[in-house]
Amino acid sequence: SVNIVALGNERDGFSEDSQQPSLIWSYLGRSALISQIDSSLSASHVGNPVFTEYQACVFGNVKLVVHDCPAWDIFDSDWYTSCRLIGGADIIVIKYSVNDKASFQELKDSYAPVVKKALNHCSVPVIISAIGARKNGVPCTCPLCTSDRRSCVTTSEGVQLAKELGATYLELHTLNDFYIQKYFGGVLEYFMIQNLNQKSSKKMKKRKRTQKCHRVQPPQLEQPEKMPILKGEASHYDTDLHNLLCCCQCADVAFYPEDLSTVVEAHKVILCSVSPLFMLLFEVKSPADIADASIVQMAQNLFAVQTGATLPPDPSGVPPCVPPVRVVVKDSVFCSCLPDILHFMYSGAFQWEQLEEDIKKKLKDLEKTEHVLEKVKCILKTPGKLNPVKNCRSHQIKQLYNTSLRLFFNTPLLADVIFKIQGATVPAHRAVLVARCEVMAAMFNGNYLEANSILVPVYGVSKDTFLSFLEYLYTDSCCPGVRLFLICCLLIRRTWWEVWSLEAVCEVVI
Repeated sequence: SVNIVALGNERDGFSEDSQQPSLIWSYLGRSALISQIDSSLSASHVGNPVFTEYQACVFGNVKLVVHDCPAWDIFDSDWYTSCRLIGGADIIVIKYSVNDKASFQELKDSYAPVVKKALNHCSVPVIISAIGARKNGVPCTCPLCTSDRRSCVTTSEGVQLAKELGATYLELHTLNDFYIQKYFGGVLEYFMIQNLNQKSSKKMKKRKRTQKCHRVQPPQLEQPEKMPILKGEASHYDTDLHNLLCCCQCADVAFYPEDLSTVVEAHKVILCSVSPLFMLLFEVKSPADIADASIVQMAQNLFAVQTGATLPPDPSGVPPCVPPVRVVVKDSVFCSCLPDILHFMYSGAFQWEQLEEDIKKKLKDLEKTEHVLEKVKCILKTPGKLNPVKNCRSHQIKQLYNTSLRLFFNTPLLADVIFKIQGATVPAHRAVLVARCEVMAAMFNGNYLEANSILVPVYGVSKDTFLSFLEYLYTDSCCPGVRLFLICCLLIRRTWWEVWSLEAVCEVVI
């Protein structure tokens, strides 16, 4: 139901038309939303009691109760009833005649403060209706006519009263169909709908609170660490990184022998995610951070980074965004096996036995093979831990060697591209993006502005969703606590980025 309290008299006290219909009765009789009116209550309007109560049906089945109080004397004669009416009101209508200045002044000075005080702790909408056409005759200027009740109430005075009460101000020049049904009725029905929505929301919250203790809670689903096989889509994480090495896209490291006769390209972010030795080599960590003399010594004895060195120009003529770093491999035997070692590191398959076999076939010398493998073990070594035994197998290497790009997710370490999204910046690494996303690969390697730009704007997606998307590219998983909303956003956006395997993750979490 909706309770409306109407206060004030819209009739001109000196008007000869004493049978002029009231604002409320005119609205109830003219509004197309009113399906029925209680005629017995409306009949009491003729007797002009302290207040008249109307009951009607609005919006089909909503009960509408209106208390029309034309005399402000109710606040003086029955304070309890007046306070009860205002306290139970959902909407308050204050009405006055624009041609009755004295009545308006009494309203403003005596009764408006009372209404304002009663509404101090609630947010009930108030509509102030100035009714009638102002009579523009020349007023009398003699001293006896200074309090003439027929002087007009100006628009500015009505607006000022509305500001004091925080009300909506309306001027109704006549009680016809336009002013009553469309103008006054439109504003009143707007507040009625707002009130019904608030009551419905409160009722729903109350029902949820009462049912909370009896409701069976849903299971707490956790995101799997690795993407499950679903609809034929398995994880391509290891394959993607291995293909990156084969294609040599976005390579920023070039390994050379001391005679500079050959070159093997790689990616700093992948190498640093594999080994702390490469973190030391590319200044991601300092020797104090490694705190393992064997790793520091191996980095110094095996590699030498040439600063300021430049590579021959690319045959395509396209300058790289970040010039590759030239690294000289001091051990010629190790350098000859470097392609096989990098394939082992990039594959993530932990096939140590396969690496042994490949190096044996290439070197055809058992002593040299052991020499190279020991260096690989030192590169993969975790600081502070002993090297694995000589006859280690893949399961032991797997425990030692843990490729993780999570360390470089949303961090400026080794970042070579910055995404600008929703006023924020997100650092990233071209190698990871190109390896994991076909759209990114085309964007950074094709004839697009992004190919040689450091700052890349992103549109049409929120920052949180884009970060979750990048997290999947870097880790092949999503945060276990990611919100369902973000997962839904990723499911929607995955077709844009064409990361088809991400659909399986979204479906599992949903």
